[in-house]
Amino acid sequence: MLAQILIIKTKLTPARILVIFLVGGIVLEGIGVYDYIFDFAKAGISVPIIGFGAALAKGAIAAARSVGFVGAFAGGLIQTAYGVGAAIVASYIATLIFYPKTK
Repeated sequence: MLAQILIIKTKLTPARILVIFLVGGIVLEGIGVYDYIFDFAKAGISVPIIGFGAALAKGAIAAARSVGFVGAFAGGLIQTAYGVGAAIVASYIATLIFYPKTK
């Protein structure tokens, strides 16, 4: 709903709004506020792109603490790899069940 309001009331493109939400999740996780908001909002904040940004930040922070500087780059990818992989498999199965059309 917030993204739709931003699209209607501003000249922001959907791609810019997506990046704003992603970076917002990273910032919320980085400053340690995301968990408190998650306890209040539950799936309302974990499902959208904000949750993906928080997962990237959480993985980067954890890997940086255990591995070091290089872990900050690899940790986010490792943390989110299963979710991205599941999305790819699910979309492939959907293309087998339904007939995809190009625009």
